[in-house]
Amino acid sequence: MKSDFSELQRSLNIAFRREKLLAQAFTHASYVNEHRSAQEDNERLEFLGDAVLELAVSEFLYEQFRSYTEGEMTRLRASIVCEPSLVKYAEALDFGRYVLLGKGEERAGGRERPALLADVFEAFVGALYLDQGFPAVRGFLQKVMFPDITVEEKPRFTDFKTQLQEFVQQRAMPALEYRIVEERGPAHDREFAAEVWMDGERLGGGVGKSKKEAEQRAASEALSLLNPSGVT
Repeated sequence: MKSDFSELQRSLNIAFRREKLLAQAFTHASYVNEHRSAQEDNERLEFLGDAVLELAVSEFLYEQFRSYTEGEMTRLRASIVCEPSLVKYAEALDFGRYVLLGKGEERAGGRERPALLADVFEAFVGALYLDQGFPAVRGFLQKVMFPDITVEEKPRFTDFKTQLQEFVQQRAMPALEYRIVEERGPAHDREFAAEVWMDGERLGGGVGKSKKEAEQRAASEALSLLNPSGVT
């Protein structure tokens, strides 16, 4: 394991001070379930990395896209910090090769599973932030992600959560609340059910292979309910 992560660090030209953080970023829950003595899985690092990534991308867009409105920057950020985008970068860096998986997840093709790869990318960002701080994250993204972001950049997927948020804000409606109401299936084939609520009323629900995908589908259903004509 150590030699693999040494190779990864050389390829990224990044030397971790605490290699346990790097190993944790690539440790899937299925591996921990089968190896009780293993380090913590990467889910908490994924949580942190998601927030750090949003901040880093927000800072970049604020500095580089000075003519963009808040709404335009929000939509552009959503098209960058999304599962399909993060999968692309994880694949380009060959992150799937280094993930520690349980046997079931390995047999199910976990190394190529989009949700897993996106999570690993976020977890890596979280680990890098804890190990070396925000400037290191910014430097990493300047090499890996930011060169792809241009003025002509268009959203890579339909971001229903942003569309729903803008619809609600424009009409001064109550705040939205997303809930993960169910997690089912084994670690290598997890499925999540999400709902979106407003002022005590359920507006929509959705199921996906990741929490983000489930929330997107819930937002899509809510939009259909609140704005059936599609008029903005």
